[in-house]
Amino acid sequence: MKRSVPFLLVALTIVFINSVYAQGVTSEEVDSLVGRALATTPSVGIAVAIVKDGKNIHSKGYGFKSIDSNDPVDEHTMFAIASNSKAFTTAALSILVDEGKLKWEDQVIDYIPEFKMYNDYVTTNFTILDLLTHRSGLGLGAGDLMIFPDGADFTIKDVLNSFQYQQEVSAFRTKYDYDNLLYIVAGEVISRVSGMSWADYIQSRIFDPLGMKNSAPTASLLSKNENLALPHDSAGEPIKTLSTYDGDLVAAAGGIYSSVDDLSKWMLMHLNNSKYGKALSQTLFSEQQQNQMWQPHTPLRFTTNPNSRTQQHFAAYGLGWFIGDKQGKIVISHTGGLPGMLSKTVLVPELNLGIVVLTNSWPGGNAYSSIPEMILDSYLEIEKRDWIKKLADNAKNTGHESDSVTTRVWKVIAENKTSPIDIKNYTGTYRDPWFGEVAISLKEGKLWFTSLRSPKLNGPMFYYKGTTFAIKWEYREMHADAFATFNLNEDGKGISIQMKGISPNIDFSFDFHDLNLKRVEE
Repeated sequence: MKRSVPFLLVALTIVFINSVYAQGVTSEEVDSLVGRALATTPSVGIAVAIVKDGKNIHSKGYGFKSIDSNDPVDEHTMFAIASNSKAFTTAALSILVDEGKLKWEDQVIDYIPEFKMYNDYVTTNFTILDLLTHRSGLGLGAGDLMIFPDGADFTIKDVLNSFQYQQEVSAFRTKYDYDNLLYIVAGEVISRVSGMSWADYIQSRIFDPLGMKNSAPTASLLSKNENLALPHDSAGEPIKTLSTYDGDLVAAAGGIYSSVDDLSKWMLMHLNNSKYGKALSQTLFSEQQQNQMWQPHTPLRFTTNPNSRTQQHFAAYGLGWFIGDKQGKIVISHTGGLPGMLSKTVLVPELNLGIVVLTNSWPGGNAYSSIPEMILDSYLEIEKRDWIKKLADNAKNTGHESDSVTTRVWKVIAENKTSPIDIKNYTGTYRDPWFGEVAISLKEGKLWFTSLRSPKLNGPMFYYKGTTFAIKWEYREMHADAFATFNLNEDGKGISIQMKGISPNIDFSFDFHDLNLKRVEE
């Protein structure tokens, strides 16, 4: 049962969102914002920090680390920051560039000779920058089934081998498509150049110098008595506690655990042009590298007719950061998401402002995004908007759309009294060149899907239509049930399988559509 939160200051929040913003917010106003988010959205725990003009002006936890306990979140509670880890990877590379150990324009094959893309030209010309800018020509989340769900046995060797089998969806360096696996390759570059693991490098060259004592590069480095928030699935009722994502392979793309207090130190360093320590006497990397990370490398959108409310003209991707403009100010940001965990970091260098919000609920009414948006609006003096309600409604509508589609599918399946096909013709072993083998077997009169390398991806297959089955995964954490459509030979025997998610809003990392499973001849 969801526990009540004693500090809900709903009345104060209503006053806050209905008033004309003065620039900035007080800690009391942040308390009321978060209190309202916890009261009106399916959220368990939230942590918020704000840095301004060189100081940490708000750092606080709210709610609970687990729905099953009274253990409160505080400013030192560690959350998975997921893709906010990417900025740490680009910072680590910046340090190596400053030390003259590599150049941004260096070819990846100079450091990883076995790196191979989908054609020879791209392989030869693929640079360190290309690893970081989501313009590889591969599709959105290509190959992410190697890291989602966790528990698979894929290695960095498998990742490096996978790209040659992926299908390009656009010309090299012409289109943005978010990619996680190439950041894993960037982590391997760091390891080979520095002579230490990515995790050890992040710990020794970033966490330790900045005094980030409540942070860990990967889940495997969390001790059992950590002040750790547990992830939750809040998409339905009741809210469910999930297991902590555990996969070191994903580290350079999304493996870090941290607290808002530690991330305040990280934001202050960036806003101080990489300076930190007593009297800002130390520098993590050069201003030149800071500018490189915050330079638009891959355009996302541009308009000469900006939104009247925000006056936003452009959005782009830098190196581990999204870049855009609002009200004439450059806004640097990134989000992160793992099962049951969401986060957002926002920096406005011209205002010397940084905001970070960590949550342990997915989707949690999108509180991870609505809270920083409302704080940012205040500092930019943008016309008021109730982002908590707006994004919660968006999450609810998205959930309803997904429910509507999936409900119709399972209704059709329930109405199928008998299968018009001989399911024995579909059994066998099928193999994809990067994902490996899956076994289609009979279990209790049903077809059963088993991934040999990703053990959480297994479950019964229910006849839907034609030669298509719906797979209900035993893994229920991300609502990722999938269709599997068999192609048959002239004897009616399955020879290959094409897959796709059932829900139109399935997380992009479940890239079932990228699989090309073909029967292994026995």
